[in-house]
Amino acid sequence: MASARVDGRQARWDRHNQQRRQQILDAAIAVVETAEPGAEFHVQQIADEAGLNRTVVYRHFSDRADLDRAIQAEILVQLTALLVPQVSLDGTVNEIIHRIISTYVDWAVEHPALHRLAEHDSTGGPGPLQNGIHQIAGVLVEILETAVTMLEVQLDDGEKAAIDPLAYALVGAVFGAVRRWASREEREPSAAQLSDILSRSVWHLLDGHARRLGLDLDPDRPIEELFGLWGLVDDGPEVAQA
Repeated sequence: MASARVDGRQARWDRHNQQRRQQILDAAIAVVETAEPGAEFHVQQIADEAGLNRTVVYRHFSDRADLDRAIQAEILVQLTALLVPQVSLDGTVNEIIHRIISTYVDWAVEHPALHRLAEHDSTGGPGPLQNGIHQIAGVLVEILETAVTMLEVQLDDGEKAAIDPLAYALVGAVFGAVRRWASREEREPSAAQLSDILSRSVWHLLDGHARRLGLDLDPDRPIEELFGLWGLVDDGPEVAQA
């Protein structure tokens, strides 16, 4: 029984620490959001926002670098929570591509200070946006591999292996273009136009690969219909008119 009481107290203490840590991170995000992109912020500001003593903040983070990494990781959590649900097979090809890209562009516009902070890691390593690329690209790899299987596309070993770097290249190109666009003094073209241009660019690349493999896909037809139509085609090498 004594052990159970100790375990219970430890569990409650762990929950308390997790809640307090999240409270500090939420306060840090709020502080960053109210400042100009790239502006310096201080631990005391975070403590004041959280309603805590400055020393309490450092009970949950070993030093300022640890706190900064945690803040950047929290930004990534919030961004991927928005992006990952958009990476799905719901809708047409054009709708899927545009949905993912516009979600990221809109987030960058709405949260410029968070976007700027997430670009660089204070330790000199890859920033949270780079880690975000890995997460989103990983989901995209699964979708592309699923599409290849469902469409019964015949790929050689090299082409199968290329799906992973191709997905990373696509996601990385979009992230890089948005980062460059967001860093310019004048954001031209508009966010909506940028989303459209990037979406078309991604489609053209995918369409080029699809045609080389004998697929003629209508980007405005729902994905489930494309899969259904392809399943009716018995003459493998011929182009499916979807």
